[in-house]
Amino acid sequence: MTHTSPEPSPSPAPAAAPPGPPQSTPSTGPVLYDVVGAVATITINRPDAANALNLATKETLLDAVRTASADRSVRCVVLTGAGDKAFCAGQDLREHATSLVERPLEEIWETVPAHYIPLAAGLATMPKPVVAAVNGVAAGAGAALAFACDFRMVAETAGFNLAFTGIGLSCDTGTSWTLPRLVGHAKAVDLLMRPRTIPAPEALAIGLATAVVPARSLRAEADALARELAAGPTIAYAAVREALAYAATHTLEESLTLEGELMARTGMTEDHRNAVAAFVAKQRPTFQGR
Repeated sequence: MTHTSPEPSPSPAPAAAPPGPPQSTPSTGPVLYDVVGAVATITINRPDAANALNLATKETLLDAVRTASADRSVRCVVLTGAGDKAFCAGQDLREHATSLVERPLEEIWETVPAHYIPLAAGLATMPKPVVAAVNGVAAGAGAALAFACDFRMVAETAGFNLAFTGIGLSCDTGTSWTLPRLVGHAKAVDLLMRPRTIPAPEALAIGLATAVVPARSLRAEADALARELAAGPTIAYAAVREALAYAATHTLEESLTLEGELMARTGMTEDHRNAVAAFVAKQRPTFQGR
């Protein structure tokens, strides 16, 4: 997917994100959380189970998303899966099969409001950019998690599968909102009602992927993008996210009003003042996310 933007003169490259002390990360657990500089990486860490989401993984993943969102020193987030087979296979069906026998149905489906809804909302409304590094198959809720991110860097060996109706379920984790905005209503209907694995090249062609890269260089490419975004105007990025989400369900007049409010908000930031001064001085701007 090609992105274009106005070209002021001069057009300086973004400065590198200020380095910060890496935070130690446990080497085990269903989700790993690591911060280097201004980039937080969240890794779903169940490669032997296709990074499927059992209860412990959902709870730990939600904690990680909330931690990254609240940490003002984090200016970009990368979400990925461990191993090279799967990004995330969605709900752990082995655990689910056991629950269908042992637990009341009403209790089982509490996981949607307790986990899947806040996960989708947390990623989609994060006040900083989120990059999904899709290292393998992303299925069901796993695909939905990637769709809730701003960018999807996809390994050429990876793919997406909207598997919900294949097991007799509707869609969740925000898919009804994100998917049609990426591929259009008609294509979303097709992908949800006739689930199949969408290979990386097709995912790029229909708008599910931002870029497709060789599997061996996925993390390097995703990390480079994350560092670029972490060096940018974080508050402006959050405002763009807010404006796009609002405009999707509001009138032109209402959207213009919000744009005015967001311009005033971002126009009062240090990042804006410093960037204008740098432009006038023909210097490279630096952004601090404030």
